[in-house]
Amino acid sequence: MMELKKKYRLILQIAAFSVLLYGCNITKPYVSKQSVPDKLYGDTVAGANTNMAVLSWKEIFKDPLLQQLINEGIDNNLDLKTAAANLKAAEANFVQSKQAFLPTLSGNATAGVYHPSDALASNTRVYQLYALSSWQADIWGKLRSTKRSMYATYLASEAYKQAVKTQLVANIAVTYYQLLAYDEQLNIIQQSLVVYSKDMETMKILKNSDVVTGAAVVQSAANYYAVKSTVPDIKNNIRQAENTLSLLLGRTPGTINRDSLFNEQVYSELSTGLPVQLLANRPDVKEAELQLRSYFELVNVAETCFYPALTITGQAGLYSTELKSFFNAGNLLANIVGGLTQPILNNGLNKQRLKIAHANYEAAEYNYSKVLLTAGQEVSNALYQYQMVDEKTPSRLEQIANLEKAVHFTKELLKYTSNTNYTDVLTSEQSLLSARQSVVTDKLQQLQAVVNLYAALGGGWK
Repeated sequence: MMELKKKYRLILQIAAFSVLLYGCNITKPYVSKQSVPDKLYGDTVAGANTNMAVLSWKEIFKDPLLQQLINEGIDNNLDLKTAAANLKAAEANFVQSKQAFLPTLSGNATAGVYHPSDALASNTRVYQLYALSSWQADIWGKLRSTKRSMYATYLASEAYKQAVKTQLVANIAVTYYQLLAYDEQLNIIQQSLVVYSKDMETMKILKNSDVVTGAAVVQSAANYYAVKSTVPDIKNNIRQAENTLSLLLGRTPGTINRDSLFNEQVYSELSTGLPVQLLANRPDVKEAELQLRSYFELVNVAETCFYPALTITGQAGLYSTELKSFFNAGNLLANIVGGLTQPILNNGLNKQRLKIAHANYEAAEYNYSKVLLTAGQEVSNALYQYQMVDEKTPSRLEQIANLEKAVHFTKELLKYTSNTNYTDVLTSEQSLLSARQSVVTDKLQQLQAVVNLYAALGGGWK
């Protein structure tokens, strides 16, 4: 009975000592590094109280066919699935770091025959059944810092998945709009070919009437075939855009169902919100800071390696030389041991480990600063791009109207006066074709600017 009391007293003493040392935490608390400029670029920040990134992508992209493609991409995209798998691994690492606080427990059963050194002594049979438990007291906060590092890594993986989803939504939308632009370019070319084919017939008639020379006939033919030669390139661009979309959707290459470019509605309620809101929605910014926090905690872990570790081990079980009396109370054995392990000869290794941890943290700080600057740049670029495209739209429409008149007037003058030749007609037609192609480009830039701004603000994943 006295022996049992001594064991309990020893256990209480070790526990009290552990609690005392537990308060000697040498790790440092993490302080958030969030910093954002008051403005992005001049006065380009619009909508001080709202942020379009908080909207679902379905509210930004109204085209039902585009919405179907985005849904399919979210379900099947391989990069997004890879990010989800990495998130599962990060979650498992975090759970594992929490379990490090618990004591280990193992069971063992042995039976053997031992032959003593004395040749006259008989062999001894020994039977053992015991449980062994070990617990490392988190005196200096090593396990807590490891857990916080793993948790930050887990959250960073979640933010990375959100960033992949944001980029996926943006890539699908941009490629879809590019595909519609190619369709419109092909449509313009085909319409122009009809006009140029009629021009060739008209030039032949005027040549027979001695109104124009043979040079006008061959020039009209050259103009027709020059435009026709661009058709294969546009068709090739269409095929490549469809294949790119198919890859984003996680499907084999094939035809993409789509609408027409000028049926697409441009989201006009553009707002970025306050610059500080940029941090609340950009998943890559959140990921960068969480990585920074993870490396900060690893510095704490490296610091604790210079201090002794307290490990408490306990063993309880049965020991007997006879199987028939194995479960007798007298065969019960139990012990508990506490020990401090202080690093002596591996301080050089610990110093290098600490240097590596500090270097990784420093690199993470630089990366976080770069991500913040990139976020502001992307928002500024996308917003300014949209504003500039919107500004040139009226001028472009005036250009088209005047070029259409120029084509009509030069064709009419060609029939009735010698002061006009087919070169004037050719020049005006080429200018009109180029301007109509520019209208397609303007519309595409307008749509893509909305996508780029939405992605730059961190939208698309909600």
